[in-house]
Amino acid sequence: MSSSSLPSYTGDASPYGGGDPYADYRTPGPSGFSFTQYADLADRRLGAGVIAANDEFFAERENLLKPEAAEFDPEHFGHKGKIMDGWETRRRRGVSAGQPHPTDEDHDWALIRLGAPGVVRGIVVDTAHFRGNYPQAVSVEGTSVAGSPSPEELLSGDVKWTTLVPRTAVGGHAANGFAVDAEQRFTHLRVNQHPDGGIARLRVYGEVAPDPAWLAALSTFDLVALENGGQVEDASDRFYSPATNTIQPGRSHKMDDGWETRRRRDKGNDWIRYQLVEQSEIRAVEIDTAYLKGNSAGWAALSVRDGESGEWREVLPRTRLQPDTNHRFVLDAPAVGTHARIDIYPDGGISRLRLFGSLTDQGAARLAARHQELGG
Repeated sequence: MSSSSLPSYTGDASPYGGGDPYADYRTPGPSGFSFTQYADLADRRLGAGVIAANDEFFAERENLLKPEAAEFDPEHFGHKGKIMDGWETRRRRGVSAGQPHPTDEDHDWALIRLGAPGVVRGIVVDTAHFRGNYPQAVSVEGTSVAGSPSPEELLSGDVKWTTLVPRTAVGGHAANGFAVDAEQRFTHLRVNQHPDGGIARLRVYGEVAPDPAWLAALSTFDLVALENGGQVEDASDRFYSPATNTIQPGRSHKMDDGWETRRRRDKGNDWIRYQLVEQSEIRAVEIDTAYLKGNSAGWAALSVRDGESGEWREVLPRTRLQPDTNHRFVLDAPAVGTHARIDIYPDGGISRLRLFGSLTDQGAARLAARHQELGG
């Protein structure tokens, strides 16, 4: 499998000199990496976790998957030394005074359970605030194992690992991005740092590839949910928060956990366009405005289309919304389609959209074929 760095950072960052710790942070800029339109398969909200690591002497492995940016307090020390908001291992040593350095093969590792199995399109290994204590290089491997395997099972010789990011030099205090070309479904990753050091955050961007057998057993489920394979294709506005928040698991817990647009000063309206897991019959709709009180959308309408070239059909006419409220609608007739669009009027936001129904026979067949293509 191939990967490429976009762009490449190497070497130390300057020691922290005071002020904004992110002032000299190395990043591709406001546009980010080209794969950030995908879901983060390692999002804790989807159920991801760091299930094991060989060493976490200075900082806990669980920090890797925190959703927020890493923080830095220059005066925060503990009994083991500087406390960092990331995963940091002790310094590796050689075997003797005559051989004080670690070997080329020495490395530390962490096992990641993805929150949703999927096809990985890009990985970001973020070394924010690790300026002189980051790894010299990193590598990432992936595997697909059914069920809930233990760390011991994953590390046994029976599991086949595929290289997603070969051993590659990285930079300190930087967002190190890698595009991944591996058309397979993965459930777990192994992140290696060579030979030791610290990583602040790990982001694994890709497309959710759900288990068709699980969805078939559920029969009726949320057809647009991120964890079931739904995706945001586009949105009119992402000023305050990403549109993908609307299909995250659970209810919103605060205002920025939903989708909020800037205030419109024209006569238009805002919208989000989604791709469903596959062709489906939608029978019920939930539009939630939780925690959006003075800024919730005033009205909303839902449309569906079947196929990329299908015509949009309104299935829920423009309906008044209340602030901080979960609205439920049963459709008069099932709406068959592969895509959905919610229009809000005139602006504001919603926290969640749920589209309940089931796959059509054609949708189920295509999903099963795709699952098989990905090695499922």
